[in-house]
Amino acid sequence: MPSEPPTSYREFWPFYVSQHLHPVNRMLHAVGTTCVIAIVAGAALTTPGWMGVAPVAGYGFAWLGHLVFERNRPATFRHPLWSLIGDFHMYALMLLGQMKPELEYARRLYPDTAAAFDSRGA
Repeated sequence: MPSEPPTSYREFWPFYVSQHLHPVNRMLHAVGTTCVIAIVAGAALTTPGWMGVAPVAGYGFAWLGHLVFERNRPATFRHPLWSLIGDFHMYALMLLGQMKPELEYARRLYPDTAAAFDSRGA
């Protein structure tokens, strides 16, 4: 398990993935990200004021996933920009069906996190 805080997004990514081991949490992130994309696109075409709703929709679903399913603290609080990038990175990999190797790598790199997650029976 890396002991130093990440100094780049490349270092942060495996940690981010380790915080999203529960499939329902990842799905809630995907729902939230889809809502953000739809709200931003809709607001751009109609009423720009709706843009303010996008973060509420995106973070609402994501934080629900962390609170109820993952039972951890969202990385957003420590690394807001990298977490936002991570949300879209994970979303793209999920759409492409390429998230499994990332999850396996994160489990190897952060075995304590994976063991705590597994011990909850998730």
